[in-house]
Amino acid sequence: MTEKTMGKAQSTISNPRSTVSVVIPVFNEEENLEELIDRCLKTCTRMGRTFEIILVDDGSSDESRNMIRRAAEKNLGEIVGVLLNRNYGQHSAVMAGLAEARGEIVITLDADLQNPPEEIENLVRKADEGFDVVGSVRMHRRDTLFRRISSRLINRVVRMSTGVDMHDYGCMLRAYNRRVVDAMLQCHERSTFIPVLANSFAGRTAEIHVKHAERSAGDSKYGLWKLINLQFDLLTSMTTFPLRLLNLLGVIISGLGFGFGIFLFIMRLVYGPDWAAAGVFTLFAILFIFIGAQFLGMGLLGEYIGRIYSDVRARPRYFVESVVGKSGVEERPQGQVSLFPKQKA
Repeated sequence: MTEKTMGKAQSTISNPRSTVSVVIPVFNEEENLEELIDRCLKTCTRMGRTFEIILVDDGSSDESRNMIRRAAEKNLGEIVGVLLNRNYGQHSAVMAGLAEARGEIVITLDADLQNPPEEIENLVRKADEGFDVVGSVRMHRRDTLFRRISSRLINRVVRMSTGVDMHDYGCMLRAYNRRVVDAMLQCHERSTFIPVLANSFAGRTAEIHVKHAERSAGDSKYGLWKLINLQFDLLTSMTTFPLRLLNLLGVIISGLGFGFGIFLFIMRLVYGPDWAAAGVFTLFAILFIFIGAQFLGMGLLGEYIGRIYSDVRARPRYFVESVVGKSGVEERPQGQVSLFPKQKA
């Protein structure tokens, strides 16, 4: 690779003048929307680079949709409104915004103002260092004790499952490199958890600490049931481990049943047939073995279903950052993902 080409590749990763896209899903946030737009515009203008603020209305039933229309008409080229025909959920709305985004650095942000828009500058500054994903850790969280404890537990499970050492997967205030965004857009599963999906394509990740404020207006859109559904999306989008638990449970139950049978046989030889309650304990041992075998069979079935599930999602296996070793340099659209490796001649 020539010096000119290397310089070009490097500039797409850490060019301090690169375009910034800010993607914000909006659902019934009319009380916060005006302040949100004003603060985002001031923050992005202060950075001194080209930007776009993409507001995705996720089927709001209040005035949010009309407010987005007016803001987009008033700030042409700086605010883009993406209006969904109904409510699809936060992560689907974010994916719709990512599909519209054109920036080299893409920021995602919630509309409730609990994460200050002023933190966008810090995320962009960190992304300029060449990181594929920049996460954020909320300091002095203003959430309930239940949400803080459950969030800590879930973050620990995600770190163990993904092997990526990030500490606040529940915070949507994050920065993504263009290549990672393009890779995510080629994943076609219906239910996904964006921070985990992004990390599956990221080579370099980082975190910064951000402020966290109380919700000044409106109510949280995540009730208990939505939080439960979100955790199921999180779990199923990153691992088939629950299916493998069936295998483990089956082996344990069968082993206990087999061990209990050997114990009964020895005690019967020592104390005679009356000790085994006329064969009742023996039936229990046999029952445990068969129950364990059933769980083992369910686990094996689950393994095959899990493999089918992984293939049906059709996630790209990798993405190509550059190609070397050929005559000349192969030009590739920024962030293009290769689904299959090319065969060598």
